[in-house]
Amino acid sequence: MAALKTRRMLVLTCAIATLSTAAACSGEPGALPGSPGASGQGIIDRAPVASAEAIAASPTATAIKQRGQLLIGGSLDAPLLSQQNPATGETEGFDATLGKLLAKYIIGTPDAKIVNSSSETREALLQNSTVDVVFQTYTITPQRAEKVAFAGPYLMSGQAIATMKDKSAIRKPSDLNGKKVIAGANTPGVEAIKAQAPNAEVITFATDPECVQALEQNRGEAYVQDLTLLAASARLNDKIQIVGEPFTSDPYGIGLKHGDDAFKKFVNDWLVRLQQAGIWQQVWKDSLGTVVTGEAPAPPAIGSVPGS
Repeated sequence: MAALKTRRMLVLTCAIATLSTAAACSGEPGALPGSPGASGQGIIDRAPVASAEAIAASPTATAIKQRGQLLIGGSLDAPLLSQQNPATGETEGFDATLGKLLAKYIIGTPDAKIVNSSSETREALLQNSTVDVVFQTYTITPQRAEKVAFAGPYLMSGQAIATMKDKSAIRKPSDLNGKKVIAGANTPGVEAIKAQAPNAEVITFATDPECVQALEQNRGEAYVQDLTLLAASARLNDKIQIVGEPFTSDPYGIGLKHGDDAFKKFVNDWLVRLQQAGIWQQVWKDSLGTVVTGEAPAPPAIGSVPGS
């Protein structure tokens, strides 16, 4: 397991260098990475559909099928993960594609609607049934698992540091001591900063774009966030650099309403089917893999972390 985690972290670390190079060389800083491309429809065509027996075993899946649309708490501005293409109106990226595939599994068609949410609102959206699931770099923790249920994990990542390229004083987590450090509100980045740099002043904002904007405005000297989000930001903003390597291991889960064990089993069974069919790996190649060299990493084992 340790070796597997190391490989995954190395794969994502490779993304930093690749993304930085791409951002520096690209003449199209506004291009949309993570587009599913020509294989996007092919993935949807290959994706499984749940049996009538599987749907009947979950009241939540039954209700979604009757509604005819899966409601997803997520983002529309997260390149590589979940971003709306202004030309087509389609949401693209790793999380967005998985959401469409889950919709197909339940409904028979990839009819999914993303309800824009933030780290501060997604738990409430699940609790009051505004959304059915959350796909939003939602790190599984035992504390969060007391409020929501998590299917998965479905992707492994880790916290990393971004600074402006014209700054060189911060190269490692301990360098954050004595500095103003930006983090997303209610994200693991806050606790990661406190653990690695207890003398840092943490400044929080609600969304990733707000954090990036604050970094550009010098309201903090560094931004600590999940590596995949930082990599996407660096791809779109050539003023930003990622320094050092990820210093935590964060498992992403699919957020579900707390206590809905039948739907959690339903979603976990779907994830296993995607992994066994190689569809999870293809989605990774068509999104994160567009900027990461090498083969797709092995997907994480379902239920392998506390809280999942």
